[in-house]
Amino acid sequence: MTAATAPATFDLLCIGNAIVDVIATCPEDLIANENMIKGDMQLIDSERALHLYDLMRGTVETSGGSAANTAAGFAKLGGPVAFVGKVQSDPLGQVYIDDIERVGVTYPCGKADKGAPTGRSMIFVTPDGERTMNTFLGAAVELTPEDLPQDVIANSRISYLEGYLFDSPTARQACIATAEHAKASGRKTALSLSAFFIAATHRYDFLGMMSEGLVDYVFANAEEARIFAKTDSLDEALDFLTARVPCAIVTTGPKGSVTAEGDQRIVVPATPIDKRVDATGAGDAFAAGYLYGLSQGEPHEACARRGSDMAALVIQQMGPRLS
Repeated sequence: MTAATAPATFDLLCIGNAIVDVIATCPEDLIANENMIKGDMQLIDSERALHLYDLMRGTVETSGGSAANTAAGFAKLGGPVAFVGKVQSDPLGQVYIDDIERVGVTYPCGKADKGAPTGRSMIFVTPDGERTMNTFLGAAVELTPEDLPQDVIANSRISYLEGYLFDSPTARQACIATAEHAKASGRKTALSLSAFFIAATHRYDFLGMMSEGLVDYVFANAEEARIFAKTDSLDEALDFLTARVPCAIVTTGPKGSVTAEGDQRIVVPATPIDKRVDATGAGDAFAAGYLYGLSQGEPHEACARRGSDMAALVIQQMGPRLS
C-alpha cells in the first residue's frame, strides 16, 4: 500500500510559527501612545518585546501562533492533528511543547540546540475587543525543510500552511517542500494568507505555488483577499482566487464567510454572539472548524457553519483557544 492510498494518521497537519502568546487588556490610548497599528500585527525585536511585556498586566500565556491555534481548535473538535514549528531548547520552548500537547495536539519535532530563543507575541486587547499583536519571532523563523517530519506530511489528510512563515526564506522553503510532499503523497494543502502585509509582500510566492497546483484551499479575510487580488471588489477577488485554486474560503467579519469554488459562491452568516470580548484567534478558530468539516467530508456550507460557530465561541472569551 502506497503512502498516497494509506489511511491518514492525522486528519490535519499545521505548519506555523511556534510563538508563546502573551495576552492582556489595555486602555485605548496605549495603542496610539506606543505607535501600534490597531488590529494588525507588527514584527518586533527582542528589546521591544521586553518593553511591551513590562506594560502588560494580568497576562494570559499560551502556546500560540496562528496555525497552532488552528491545530488546538481542531483537537478540541476531536480530530487527530499534529503541529510543526520550531522552538529553542530554553524554558519557553519546553513550556510551548508541554502546552500544545496538553490540548491534544501531537508535536512531532525536537527542540533546536542553537540559534534564536523561542518566539513570543505581545497581544493587547482594547475595550472594544480588538486585538493588536506585536511579535518577536525568534526561533520560529529558523524552520527549515530539514526540520520537517516527512512521514507525518505523507500521512496527513490536509497540511495547513501559515502565511506568516513566508517572511523567512528557510521557513518559506519548508512550506513549499511540505506542499510538494503532500501532493506527491496524494494529500491536500491549505494556505492561509494570514495578514494584510503577508498577502501583499508574498503575493508572487503564493501565485507560484498556485500555478504549480500546490494549493487546494486558500483561507483569507476579505481585505487580505482584495489586497492579494489587487482589487477593491470582493467579487473580483473571489474570481481571481478561483481562477487559481480549486477552493477559496474568505471570512467577511460580522457578515460571516463566502466559500468560492469555480462559479459557485456559498454565503454563510456569522453565528450570533452576546458580546465581543476578544477577537484574538477568531480567524484561526474559523479555520479549525472549517478544516475539521473538510476532513470529515462535510459539504462546504456545513464546514463554514462549523467555522462560524468556533469563531463565535472564541470571540466571547479572552484568549485565542477554547478552554
